[in-house]
Amino acid sequence: MKILVFSSLYPNAAQPVHGLFVERRLLQVVATGSVEARVVAPVPWFPLSSPRFGEYSTFARVPHSESRNGLEIVHPRYPLPPKIGMSAAPLAMALATLGTVRRLRREFRFELIDAHYYYPDGVAAALLGKWLGVPVTITARGTDINLIPRYRVPRAWIRWAARCSEASIAVCEALRSEMVEIGIDRERIRVLRNGVDLQLFRPLDRDAARLELGLAPGRWLLSVGQLIDRKGHDIPIRALTDLPGWSLLVAGDGPLRRELEALARSLGLADRVRFVGAVPQVQLPAYYSAVDALVLASSREGWANVLLEAMACGTPVVASSVWGTPEVVSAPAAGVLMRERSATALVAALQQLLDHYPDRRDTRAYAEGYDWAPTTRGQLQLFEQLAARAA
Repeated sequence: MKILVFSSLYPNAAQPVHGLFVERRLLQVVATGSVEARVVAPVPWFPLSSPRFGEYSTFARVPHSESRNGLEIVHPRYPLPPKIGMSAAPLAMALATLGTVRRLRREFRFELIDAHYYYPDGVAAALLGKWLGVPVTITARGTDINLIPRYRVPRAWIRWAARCSEASIAVCEALRSEMVEIGIDRERIRVLRNGVDLQLFRPLDRDAARLELGLAPGRWLLSVGQLIDRKGHDIPIRALTDLPGWSLLVAGDGPLRRELEALARSLGLADRVRFVGAVPQVQLPAYYSAVDALVLASSREGWANVLLEAMACGTPVVASSVWGTPEVVSAPAAGVLMRERSATALVAALQQLLDHYPDRRDTRAYAEGYDWAPTTRGQLQLFEQLAARAA
């Protein structure tokens, strides 16, 4: 079956860790030999590539086409009009990419558009599907359902796209429940969780990993993710004031880096908090293996891949109890959920973890129950059903 994957959440040369979860899921399906795929990953239009323009300049540096892991990817530009950008984004994205998608269909007769992230990407894909007469599936990822539908126009767009698409996919049960709450038919929603690459993410010798990373003796925490407000990196930094003997690695980049560095300095923790920037996937196993626990203090998560990645490396987690996270952290071998998103709750949860610290082999065994195989089977089954319906 030939499919077109449509999502602005897809890695590219300028943003190599952007939307990796979409790429991973696609690669697993393609590896079965049952699916051929092309990718359209739209990028907001911006004319200047100077770093002084921050994130917008990154968009300008994204190539217009590239190849990754044997897949051909195109990055058409779409406008984001000021003030009305959120409401107009789906239509702007669809119109700006229509020519590219039409050309691809002439070259590569895809039978399905598989969209990721409901707004604006999924809505734009639904428009394209209507215009081209091609069925569409849309995967909800998190913020697209638990935040964006609070706004009236986006919520209406999302409901329309759900009615027009052949199926919706949620990455966790909590997200499916929220989709039903905003008016999407439960019977048309499938839950296909993200998996973890058990070959890449595997336990490494902890002492060797610490030596490789140059970590000082003592206990270490790790916080991974974009340096943005909802990821809550400030919570583990503040928690260190009540955790003598502990230090923290912060892996990720984003607009709050300077603010977080200033927070660490103001609390007298500059020598115990190390900001390492964005870490390539192939290097992450060393970080996960080197620390005593991963901390994820997010306010919103659909299905956080970093949790399973850490567990696959034998490292338990301490996480905020939001959305899909309780579905991931559901046994003592996995880690502990915080009772609230605060430094005090993190300290208490960490102590609970230490009181019954799991064997690394048990944590790894827990993660092995979350490989990609069930999700890949679910996707192929859905695609086959849609193909049979269209025949």
